[in-house]
Amino acid sequence: MLIRIDADSTRPLFEQVASSVRGDLVAGRLTPGDRLPTAREVAEALDINLHTVLRAYQQLRDEGLIDLRRGRGAVVSASAAPLADLAGDVADLVRRAAALGISPTTLAAIVTEIES
Repeated sequence: MLIRIDADSTRPLFEQVASSVRGDLVAGRLTPGDRLPTAREVAEALDINLHTVLRAYQQLRDEGLIDLRRGRGAVVSASAAPLADLAGDVADLVRRAAALGISPTTLAAIVTEIES
């Protein structure tokens, strides 16, 4: 597993870390039961603050994608399994929106509005 960040991005680092993990879940590179690297390992590898990684892991926990267990670390939860199944549907939606001239930003706004 490779967590990626862009130091030049305007997105907060914790969001980038969480997004990278989500991407690996969607792509099927992570499956339920897989352990994530410790927050300390990620922080050292990316040269970022430990609390930044912990905040990303807490966000993923709040989304139900990982379980945080003392002594075991971060583990992909069973509830994350459907993400890989949705990847194809989301890709189809993005392609259809692009064919209709709808920007990714507008599509995201539509999805957010429907969620509300």
